[in-house]
Amino acid sequence: MTKLLVALVYTGLALLANPVAGFAADFASLAALREGDMKKLVLHESPKEVATETLVDMSDQPRRLSDHAGKWLVVNFWATWCAPCRKEMPTLSALQTAMEAAPVEVITVATGPNPVPAIRKFIDEIGAENLPLYRDPKQKLAREMAVLGLPVTVILDPQGREVARLIGDADWDSDSAVAILEAMSATK
Repeated sequence: MTKLLVALVYTGLALLANPVAGFAADFASLAALREGDMKKLVLHESPKEVATETLVDMSDQPRRLSDHAGKWLVVNFWATWCAPCRKEMPTLSALQTAMEAAPVEVITVATGPNPVPAIRKFIDEIGAENLPLYRDPKQKLAREMAVLGLPVTVILDPQGREVARLIGDADWDSDSAVAILEAMSATK
């Protein structure tokens, strides 16, 4: 209940904030919302430009993160062989559902040699069919974004710039994660 109250108060304040100040002015407020696994979330004081490498979807069609411009993106780098990814993926799926009304989207990027049948089996086993599935088979985007281990999750602002990063698995449908993303998406 306290977390919900904090999130509601913060969201209200964010809506009244000076939009020119944007994310940087909200840095301290966002940091205060980090609890549990979200304490590992590193918030950048200023947004960082992101690589523009092309990904592919499950049908080998080219995709880019910029295809989702205008939304806050939670981009999760994972692999079928990654045990922490298996634990984390259902929470990302639940986050996607929880954020349906907000301009937030969860994007998954299977990086490295992850065959399509193995990805489909992984997703079927954990029941995360609501997530967009992209692949980075040659790890070009992962390398450009300095993803050195798995899982890694980055949060991109609507302009496609990285504003936060979490290394390792986390409970992405926790009250803290939802409050942080609701607060971020309330800013311009």
